[in-house]
Amino acid sequence: MSPLLTFWSRWMQPTTAPVPASPAADLFESADAMAGLDPHHAQELREAASAWLRVVR
Repeated sequence: MSPLLTFWSRWMQPTTAPVPASPAADLFESADAMAGLDPHHAQELREAASAWLRVVR
């Protein structure tokens, strides 16, 4: 296959967008990262994630 045809065939393939993580997962990850720096803020993030999960369910 010629390089131009190879490029064109790859360019025409549909790309799949990455599935975004849930907001709760993002909040829990941020809380884990903040735990050593600011425990109070980490707890607030965990509470926000828990609230999100209660609303979604």
